[in-house]
Amino acid sequence: MPRPAAHRFAVDVPELVLADYQRAVRLVLRHPLITVTWPDERALPRVRRFAATLRRDLAEAFGYRLELHGATARLVRAKDRLDGTQPAVSRTGRPFDRQRYAYLSLCLAVLGRAGIQITLSELADSVAGDANRITGLGLDPDHGPDRRAFVDAVGWLEERGVLRLADGSSAAWASDPGAGEALYDVARDVVFALFRPTRVLQHVDSVSALLDRTMGSSGNAERRQAAQAARRAVVESPVVYHADVEPAVANHLRGSALAVDLARLTGLRLERRAEGVLLVDTAGFTAERFPGTGSVAQAAVLLTVEMADRVADPDGRRVKRLPPPDGHARQQALASHIDTGLPTATLVRLDAAGPDEPWTAEERGDHDEADGVGRLPFITDSFLRTAVGEILQRYGTAFGTQWHADPDRLRVEAVALLERFGAVTAVPGGVLVRPLAGRYRHTVATVKPRVTTETLF
Repeated sequence: MPRPAAHRFAVDVPELVLADYQRAVRLVLRHPLITVTWPDERALPRVRRFAATLRRDLAEAFGYRLELHGATARLVRAKDRLDGTQPAVSRTGRPFDRQRYAYLSLCLAVLGRAGIQITLSELADSVAGDANRITGLGLDPDHGPDRRAFVDAVGWLEERGVLRLADGSSAAWASDPGAGEALYDVARDVVFALFRPTRVLQHVDSVSALLDRTMGSSGNAERRQAAQAARRAVVESPVVYHADVEPAVANHLRGSALAVDLARLTGLRLERRAEGVLLVDTAGFTAERFPGTGSVAQAAVLLTVEMADRVADPDGRRVKRLPPPDGHARQQALASHIDTGLPTATLVRLDAAGPDEPWTAEERGDHDEADGVGRLPFITDSFLRTAVGEILQRYGTAFGTQWHADPDRLRVEAVALLERFGAVTAVPGGVLVRPLAGRYRHTVATVKPRVTTETLF
């Protein structure tokens, strides 16, 4: 009689190659599009090696669909919530705005109709023709901001192997569209793999319609979907608080199976606290790490120490506590902001169903973050400004002159980083400190002096 499998995932993966399989899982979770050159030349063979097992495990564990066609691997993910913290970025690190996203979408539409080669000027002309028919968009290659936004969209496609330079120079065209030119090979399999909407877009009346709204037909199906949502939350978010998810998902976050499953799949350890969980990244799984390197990241962790000390100081003035912002209301506000760009002329309504009813704090039934009342410590902008000034004075040699000249910019960027990682929530007049900040309260900073050039005198 065969023995039951000891694990639910990676069942047919020998222990000797389990680390390689886990590396492939982390790779495809971090890079949902993998091509011959993106993110590097070794990525696609690593995924292909375990293709069958990856398809099965990613579908069962997360509800994702892994597709491999030609020289392309594409992970089609299910999303439970809108996330404005992970935008597409240009080669220079500039986050995409509406204009860049629009040009990127129009580029994909043009390339879907194009042949196997296209010049940069032809692509620009075709995108301009479509963009100029859209109210409020337009594209004039002779207009600097338009051209730069278009070049950022093309550069994003180049990086991922959608466009491969065959001749000429895109930089020359970007400098002078009248004199420069570039010829691209079009990887059509990548074009079609990249554009994979989960719904017919003419039927989408809100970005919220693209989120996962699968309803279980039985108790077992509902439990399976809640378990998938819990695993998705952990691998897609730096930290997951019980208070931020639906009660059924929170139950799975508290269960012992979650840590075992994710360790088997990713090779990473789950850290569990009373307020929530996080996946400890010891393998470069995430694109951005905290604590990290660079002036902003260093300032952020030092600021976290200051805030945690302020909250826990028994001799200091009592910290004011405020209720956290309603997560559902924030999601609705973000959806409404995105929906302002929704074209209505081509919308085909299928039904008059209203939005899903949000779950409430009463339904959630716990108040993990709040000392029993659902409130979080409030740290004022004034305290943050003072703390940043003291950090710059205390660790002066660790920060460049640009930060000493503009400490407020350092504060803003450090707070934004902390919010991306779930350590704080920005509110008018300051921030609410979340439990993750306490994890770094006892961090000790070691300042490495900047290298200076010796002089003779």
